Amino acid sequence: MVDNKYKRVLLKISGEALLGEQQFGIDPKPVEMIADEIRSIYERGVEVAVVVGGGNIFRGVKNSARLGMDQASGDYVGMLATVMNAVCLQCALKKIEVECRVMTAIAMNQIAEPYYRHRAVRHLEKGRVVIFAAGTGNPFFTTDTASALRASEINAEVMLMAKNGVDGVYDDDPNKNPNAKKIDKISYAEIIKRDLKVMDTSACALCKQNNIPIIVFDFKAQGSLVDIMNGKDVGTYIS
Repeated sequence: MVDNKYKRVLLKISGEALLGEQQFGIDPKPVEMIADEIRSIYERGVEVAVVVGGGNIFRGVKNSARLGMDQASGDYVGMLATVMNAVCLQCALKKIEVECRVMTAIAMNQIAEPYYRHRAVRHLEKGRVVIFAAGTGNPFFTTDTASALRASEINAEVMLMAKNGVDGVYDDDPNKNPNAKKIDKISYAEIIKRDLKVMDTSACALCKQNNIPIIVFDFKAQGSLVDIMNGKDVGTYIS
């Protein structure tokens, strides 16, 4: 047990992080890497909750339009995709002896526990990683908003937004504009005002309301979670 800057964190992982070199589905290598990164702070005594997206399998708005589905139906399918990712991540964590529970916002008792706030907090207090799946359980809300909601409900001290290959918030899209400048610290209000595409504005507003800081960082830079727990400046700090 060592000193950590944060005792309880919520880690948001995009579904695309599980793609690896594939165009679709789940690549075992990034799943194992993510599990190892989680273990690196779990073993330090940090209480870790995780929200994982489902974009590697199904993106609600994009795929539903192609299939002629209404958005609500597409969002529900996207929620099911997050459950598949959560179960795969749970198996990877258990393989490396990290106690883990999956809790879903939509009841599916044969697969995972239904989400109850007090039970989730109890799991964290007992030293178990908790993966929240199926978003908020409602259509029209993204997993960004689900992350902010769960972080607020479990009284997380920080929300960690893991990005793929982007080491923080920029004043423009760094993938399109080579002159885009990285921002080390920024307020919630500026994120919303400038419409920076780092997360949904509803998620940012919810974190602001509950005074939960957000750290946006590059998950591909291994060791970032440990650096954050050691108090090092990593990525972009939003508060």
